[in-house]
Amino acid sequence: MEQKLFDLTGKTAVVTGASRGIGEATALLLAAFGAHVVVVSRKLDACEIVVEKIRAAGGVATALAAHIGEPEAIDTMFRKVSDRGFAVDILVNNAAANPYFGPMIEMPLAPFEKTVEVNVRGYWYAIQHAAKVMVARGSGGAIVNVASVNGRRAAPMQGVYSMTKAAVISMTEGWAKELAPHGIRVNAVLPGLTDTKFASALTQNPAILGTMLKLIPLARVAEPGEIAPTIAFLCTPAASYLTGTSIAVDGGYLA
Repeated sequence: MEQKLFDLTGKTAVVTGASRGIGEATALLLAAFGAHVVVVSRKLDACEIVVEKIRAAGGVATALAAHIGEPEAIDTMFRKVSDRGFAVDILVNNAAANPYFGPMIEMPLAPFEKTVEVNVRGYWYAIQHAAKVMVARGSGGAIVNVASVNGRRAAPMQGVYSMTKAAVISMTEGWAKELAPHGIRVNAVLPGLTDTKFASALTQNPAILGTMLKLIPLARVAEPGEIAPTIAFLCTPAASYLTGTSIAVDGGYLA
């Protein structure tokens, strides 16, 4: 029974931002569950490295390069998936941008726009593409948006990033309601502080890290492999009655 609950054999999963960190850990786990994983990131060579890891473990994977901040790149990505004979059963929106760390009052418009283009428009547009495929097939699907605890509790010096992650949570709930009649589930995962290159501005600064650890009951930073299982769970039949929910994986930070 347990094996069937977590069995993704025959499913195709598109994971964005999958060349490292949480995205890579998620891609590896989904492949271990039996899914054919489309590993997506901006650099194809980085995607290929993850694909080789999956294949070495006996899994099936394909590498595609796409910049989630560019609508044309998303168009091309989904077209390539279709051209190769695959239909998307699972979408994990994980790619994110946070190019500015500092006070919003001094934030230039360019990094603001980049953050919104990737974290909001990119997520929304990728979901629209995946949802159209899933609805047309009529066999349901699962979409997981990787948001952040910042979407519930805005962080200083990360105001716009926090704002976009709050939008992702709201977007998740909106899509969940619209797609539920088609058997498509849409959920979000809210990672806390995680040891990734993306979060290195926080984890590699002793003063900031010390302050943040005092706010986390488990008093440590998460590893990407500790976030991935919740994302993968939401993609499986084990989560068949979950949609529109946001699960914090944060060591107790939001408690």
